Amino acid sequence: MKAAILKTLGQPLDIEEMPAPEIGTGEVVVDVAAAPVLSYANEVFNGERRYNIGLPMVPGCGAIGRVRTSGPDATHLKPGDWVFCDPTVRSRDDALMPDIALQGWSARGDGGMRLQRHYHDGPFAEQVRVPTENAIRIGEIDPGDAARWCALNVVLVPYGGLLAANLLAGEILLVSGATGNFGSACVATALAMGARCVVAPGRNERALADLERRFGERVRTVKLSGNEDEDTKRMREAAPGPVDCVIDLLPPSATTTTVRAAVMAVRPYGRIVLMGGVGMLGGAGLDLPYPWIMRNDIVVRGKWMYPPEAVTRMTGLIRSGLLDLGHFDVTTFALDDANAAVSHAAANGGPFRMTVIRP
Repeated sequence: MKAAILKTLGQPLDIEEMPAPEIGTGEVVVDVAAAPVLSYANEVFNGERRYNIGLPMVPGCGAIGRVRTSGPDATHLKPGDWVFCDPTVRSRDDALMPDIALQGWSARGDGGMRLQRHYHDGPFAEQVRVPTENAIRIGEIDPGDAARWCALNVVLVPYGGLLAANLLAGEILLVSGATGNFGSACVATALAMGARCVVAPGRNERALADLERRFGERVRTVKLSGNEDEDTKRMREAAPGPVDCVIDLLPPSATTTTVRAAVMAVRPYGRIVLMGGVGMLGGAGLDLPYPWIMRNDIVVRGKWMYPPEAVTRMTGLIRSGLLDLGHFDVTTFALDDANAAVSHAAANGGPFRMTVIRP
């Protein structure tokens, strides 16, 4: 099969023929129809993000495809089923504290690297081998829509945070990083889940105006000034009531003061979910006042990715019409043009924009 292979950090992907994956027990081989290219893929491939990866590797993070073959442990999957290939691979030998790797992308700790050595290659290829539980059925789709269904890869990340926050219909949510790729997807997802209002702070006025245009009065935008106390005050004032929950999705380049300004806008007895990348490249940690957290009964939770059942629930939100994939503008590339796709994704990131490879 043909694949795009990352052999050395800082070097272009090599487009080559390689052996097709061989199935084992507990595994599924999927014919890849579409694989998203994350906007920061170039930062992973040149080493800037400092991800733990073993090279050479076929990269990629998530895909839409059709089941080619499944192992004897599969009781529902059958050849031809449309599936989302969830890149979040969890070890099966410790239910309480599973190791996690993102297939074709990154690993966490020694256990994650062991997982990555087995589930090594991602979906920038004609076929990909995944654990049985990671090939999740999405129902019949038009093959021409496969690239747009790659939006699952974007919306599932903030959805995991909103599930962890137990966001309820009628609540007010503040999305820190709302003008980014994952942040804008979080706005759309929270509204689909029934949020009364989403407060969307940011510095990009064009992106803020676009959120207002797309979603109307249920989104209240706030132009950030850089003054922490003033920004916290303005975010509170923008909300139609007390802010029930804050979710942070800011990238590594953001400052901790920007995170804290949003976090401090939450009401007493409110919840905070941290999903962003602040601090991943070094620098100061997030300093929050102990008395404020304790006396106001604030819940602070970190969350990475999403639970396995989130894919099926998100598919339901999409098929019901509550979450419209039509918001996403998709540019596709052939596998032979994988390097051009990586460059395009870096130059064209942001709200509701996707770059997709179609093997």
